[in-house]
Amino acid sequence: MSTLRLASLATLIAFPLAALAQPTTSRAEFAAANPNAPLSQYVRVGETIYLSGMLGTGADGALAPGGIGPETRQALTNVRATLEKLGASMDDVVKCTVFLADMTEWGAMNEVYTTFFLKHKPARSAVGVNGLARNGRVEIECLAVRGAGAS
Repeated sequence: MSTLRLASLATLIAFPLAALAQPTTSRAEFAAANPNAPLSQYVRVGETIYLSGMLGTGADGALAPGGIGPETRQALTNVRATLEKLGASMDDVVKCTVFLADMTEWGAMNEVYTTFFLKHKPARSAVGVNGLARNGRVEIECLAVRGAGAS
C-alpha cells in the first residue's frame, strides 16, 4: 500500500476515535433568581442561554407604572441585564416568546420591543393569555446563543 493510502487510512481511523474522546454533552447551569424561587432565571448549556419569562418589574419587584410600553421596556431591560451578566447581548437573541394579557396592546408592545433589536430581529411568537403573574401586561422569554450576533 502506498504511503498516501496508509496516511489516509490512519486519518479515517483516528478521526472517529478522537471524536469519541470529546465530551458530547455540556453540563447545564441552573441559576435561580433567588433561593426560594420555583424556577431558574436562566439555564445555560454551553453557549445556549434559555431565559425564563421576564415581567416588566424593577429591582423592588413592582411593575413599571404606565402600562404596556413601560412594562415592555422594563422586561427587555431585565433580559438585557441577565444576558450581559452571562457575557451575551441582545444581538445574541435568536428567539423570543411574548405573552400579552391583551392582544390589542400588540402594537404598543411592538413599538418598544423593536428598539431593543437593532442588529437583527429574532424569531418571535406573540401569544394572548388569560392572565400574567402580578397582573402584568407582558412577559417575555428569550433564547440566546452567545456569539450568535457577532457577525
